[in-house]
Amino acid sequence: MASIDHATLTLAERLHATAAIATVVAIETLSTSLVEVTLRVDPHLVGAPGSDVMVDVGRGRTLRRRYSVRRADPSASTLTLWVGVDHEGPGVAWVRDVAPGDEVVAIGPRGKITLDPAASWNLFCGDLSALGAFSRMVEAIEPGRRALVALEVDALDDARSPAPPEGVDLRLVLAERAGRAPSDPAGLSRALATLELPPGPGHAFLFGEFHVVRALRALLADRGLAETAISHKAYWRAGRANADHGEPDKSEPA
Repeated sequence: MASIDHATLTLAERLHATAAIATVVAIETLSTSLVEVTLRVDPHLVGAPGSDVMVDVGRGRTLRRRYSVRRADPSASTLTLWVGVDHEGPGVAWVRDVAPGDEVVAIGPRGKITLDPAASWNLFCGDLSALGAFSRMVEAIEPGRRALVALEVDALDDARSPAPPEGVDLRLVLAERAGRAPSDPAGLSRALATLELPPGPGHAFLFGEFHVVRALRALLADRGLAETAISHKAYWRAGRANADHGEPDKSEPA
C-alpha cells in the first residue's frame, strides 16, 4: 500500500501543489507505443489543460516521472494519462507492471503552461510524449478559434487526432520519424513548414525532445513569432535519462 512521506508532503507544499494517493482504475494499450492509464485521484491534482502530474514510479525508492493529464472526469474523480512506451525507463517499467487497484503517490498539478485566452489560433508541435497534453488543450479551445497540430510519431498507429469542440477549426499534420534520430528536428521542421500561420494573435506550444524543441523555437522566431507567444517544454532528452525528479538534463555539452 502506498504512503506519503514527509519529504513528499514538503515538496508538494513548496510547489504549491497537492500530494495524494492515486488508485489505478484501468490500463489500456492504445497503439504500438501508447498506453492509457486512468487514475482515481484527489480532484485538486488535476489542474488546467496543459498541466501534468508527478507520479512516483520507483517501486521502493522515490523516483518520479511527470505525465501530462490527457483528460479529467470530475464526476468520477479520475484523470487519464497517455504514456509512451517506445523506450526503456522506469516510467515504462511501471506502466508494464501496474494493475488496477494498485496505488501510487502523485503530486499535482504541475506546470505553468496553459492556453492563452487572447490567442485566436494555437499551434501545437511535438512528439508522442506531447500528444496527451496537446489533445486536452485542443479540446478546451473556445469555438471560433483555430488549432494547428504538427505531430511526429514512430508508428502511424500511434497518431491520435484531438476532438475539438464544434466551431474550432483543426488542421493536423503528421511526421513519421522513419528511422531518424529522436533528436533530429527535420521531420517536425518540415511539418511546421507546411502550416501557414493564420493572421491575428496566436500562440505556439512546443513540447518534446530537448534538441528538437530548441530548433523549433528558432524556426518560429524566424517566422516572426514573438518569444512571448511561444511556450516550450522539453519533456525528455535523447541519450540521457531524466533525473529522479522527472526533469531532463538541460545543461549544455562541455
